[in-house]
Amino acid sequence: MNRDADRAQGSAGAARPPATRAAALAEQWNLDDLYPDRAAFDAARAGLRERLGDLPRFRGTLGRSGRALAEGLDAVSEVRRELGRLHAYASTLSDSDLRDARTRAAREEIELLWNEYSRTASFVRPEILELDPSRIEELLAGEPALAPHRHPLNSLVRQREHVLGPAEERILAEAGLITGGAGSLFGILNDAELPRPRIEVGDEGTVELTPATFARLRSTPDRTERRRIFEAYFGAYETFRRTLGQNLFQGVKAHLFRARSRGYPSCLAAALDGENIPVGVYHNLIREVRSLLPLLHRYFRMRARALGGEVLEYHDLHCPLVREEPRRYTPEESQRLLTAALEPLGEGYRAGLARAFAERWIDWHPRPGKRSGAYATGAAYDVHPYVLLNWNGDYESVSTVAHELGHAMHSFFSNREQPYPTADYSIFVAEVASTFNEALLNSSLLQGSRAPEERLFLLGTYLDGLRATLFRQTMFAEFELAIHERAERGEALTGEALSEMYLALLREYHGHAAGVLEVDERYAIEWASIPHFYYNFYVYQYATGITAAEALSQALLAGEPGAVDRYIAFLSAGGSEHPLDVLRLAGVDLESDAPYLAVFDGLSRMLDELETLVEKRHGRKLSPA
Repeated sequence: MNRDADRAQGSAGAARPPATRAAALAEQWNLDDLYPDRAAFDAARAGLRERLGDLPRFRGTLGRSGRALAEGLDAVSEVRRELGRLHAYASTLSDSDLRDARTRAAREEIELLWNEYSRTASFVRPEILELDPSRIEELLAGEPALAPHRHPLNSLVRQREHVLGPAEERILAEAGLITGGAGSLFGILNDAELPRPRIEVGDEGTVELTPATFARLRSTPDRTERRRIFEAYFGAYETFRRTLGQNLFQGVKAHLFRARSRGYPSCLAAALDGENIPVGVYHNLIREVRSLLPLLHRYFRMRARALGGEVLEYHDLHCPLVREEPRRYTPEESQRLLTAALEPLGEGYRAGLARAFAERWIDWHPRPGKRSGAYATGAAYDVHPYVLLNWNGDYESVSTVAHELGHAMHSFFSNREQPYPTADYSIFVAEVASTFNEALLNSSLLQGSRAPEERLFLLGTYLDGLRATLFRQTMFAEFELAIHERAERGEALTGEALSEMYLALLREYHGHAAGVLEVDERYAIEWASIPHFYYNFYVYQYATGITAAEALSQALLAGEPGAVDRYIAFLSAGGSEHPLDVLRLAGVDLESDAPYLAVFDGLSRMLDELETLVEKRHGRKLSPA
């Protein structure tokens, strides 16, 4: 899982702080666990090609008997399993040094093999759906070897009313050649061809305001400079407002085309049906987070007074409450801190965590040519997860280790406890384990900290994370729903209309009308800089994920009976059930208001302490807003 780009730390080739050079933790991945050398990788790839060529012999046989169906599905699973291992090796090797053309080529060849697999195995889904549901149930009941495939088969049958005939399905497949263009065009414009302004910034001189540069500079303590940076950065998008508006409209129309072609009542229903998520979960998220806005506004008012008593403006959101981080960390310290923070999860979790550090699951340091950011992958089902970092010794580095090891341990437990067909967990639950670890880390550090500035830093950093992940992503989700509903009503989406809709939500969520935070109309164009609006109802999962994680972490830290066992059961469930049911194993029901009430309680407690710390720092009680 990739960490959110706004939060990913480090960059390829960045200088490594001397304090991180301790030898206790190995610096790079141990890829020998995947394949001992390149020759073994090449041999495995050749063997995979042979097995791929064997798949067509199962065409036309899947409905003959339970044994025949099991053999066909097992053969397909084995090909996918080896492909995952091959891709894990090629991608980690390539990401270690993106300058190496040979490793890049190996990665591209494996990606081409995935495409070849998709074409070769394309007969499986329609052939199964030609069977009557009662026949599939009969085969499942009579053949024990089909047990690992029960949930995937039931999920396929559940969606059969939205699967068309062979001719129509071929047309929809071919339509992908033209319906995916909007997101690609945005990527090219945003990442490569949009003219970026160049401005003078402090001691750095002239800088070009790319997305990465903007993310780095927007937290500058100089308020006048922050305002100039924001105005220049979003001004570049305003110049292309009409083009970007038309492009996003094309993306929304592509979603509408697919939803209507498959007989769904809305784009939202079509997007959520694959994971069996009721549309009510989406609407419940928006309704419940809106009920939490008074807490967000309370935080904004406190933040404004802490930063000088002025009314907060939109460009002030990224300015830290503490100018200098209280301390620096080494990788060895992060291991110690995480081990202590995750102690409540029990011996099984601690043992897996110890393996991650001892067996070189992690590539720690930035170096020339290495991929930037951070991620975890559990694609090598038979081996173990791998984690890429770009450590730079700050608190964000420690938090990122916690986040990515949350993903890694989720994959570790799922791969260990589930057969391959049900090991891969849904994107809907993917961010739960990662943000859960962050919550436990923050709680542990706060318990061990007495220094006011350090506590102020930890609380402010964590609350800023909640603001960005819970409130901001829910606002994005509400905007995404509104623009799709507008298209469903037959109304056009122009750049001007999109800006008007976005500004209204931006101001509402940030309390503009009540004088909580001033949102200048120039920031109405922010929608044009967000790639996620092309992802077809993706962003809401960030918000539901952190909501579930907050509820789970609070239950565990409160010593709620059974909380640990339920959480380990959640990690171990993989994709064996629908994601809402998997979360219920852990004790979270996102169709209710209970997890949002837990978020309310946690936010209230943190705000109480944060306000007390700010009052002590200023030597006076904060005046009411």
